[in-house]
Formats: sequence, C-alpha cells, structure tokens
Amino acid sequence: MLTNLYSRFSSAVDHPDFARLLLRLVFGILMLFHGTAKMQNGVEWIKPMLAAHGLPGFVAYGAYIGEVVAPVLIIIGLFTRVAGLVYAFNLVVAVLLVGMGKFFVRTQVGAWALETEALYFFGGIFIMLLGAGKYSLFKGKLS
Repeated sequence: MLTNLYSRFSSAVDHPDFARLLLRLVFGILMLFHGTAKMQNGVEWIKPMLAAHGLPGFVAYGAYIGEVVAPVLIIIGLFTRVAGLVYAFNLVVAVLLVGMGKFFVRTQVGAWALETEALYFFGGIFIMLLGAGKYSLFKGKLS
C-alpha cells in the first residue's frame, strides 16, 4: 500500500525538465538583481579591491559578464552549461574579494556567513551539470 502510494506520488512529480527550467529561472533572475544594480551604479567600487589583490581594474567589468550575461543565457537556455560555470566562477571571485574574512564565521542565528554565496555558487554548478533541459529557447547543442 505505502509502496503504491509512493509510486503514484513519484510518477506525479517526475518532471526533471520542468525542474531544470525552475532552477534556471530562479537562479538567473535572482542574480540579475545584482547585475542590474551594477548596471545602474557601475563597478568602480570593485576596482580598489582588485588593486589590493594585484589585479587590474578592468577585471571589475567581468561582473557584468557573471551577473548579467551569464544569467540571461541561463534563463533563455543558450550555452547554459558554460553560463553556469561562469556564474559559479563569478561567485568564487566575489568571495575572494569581499568574503574571505567571513569564511569561518557564523551569524547570530547560527548560519554560515557565506551561505548565500554558497547557494548561488552551487546553483551555478548544478545548472552547469544539468544543462538547460527541453524547456529552452534553443534546442540541441547550443543549450
């Protein structure tokens, strides 16, 4: 009886391509908020942090690639796996620039101080590993 119920439930919710679409939309849209803030306010504030690590200031413009271009590609399902990797790499750079002091820190409620960054990072990794699925504007090799 319980096995039959589980089997019926499992069949009803077995929609991996729809799950891929939801994953792409959620992570793509949420990162776009960060990207639009950078488009409105610029990336000049990132340049001193890069300089402190010996990196040239033009690298700051990579934030537009990681926070605007990659999320849009993820949302529409074009070059999704590469865009997922770029998205995740963007988070690594962000943590290296502003989050390293929080690596071993917990918040007042016991959460890891970098859990939001980790969530975005792994979202990008999951998107890279899963690909776009069938609900993509671009079918086949480009998705």
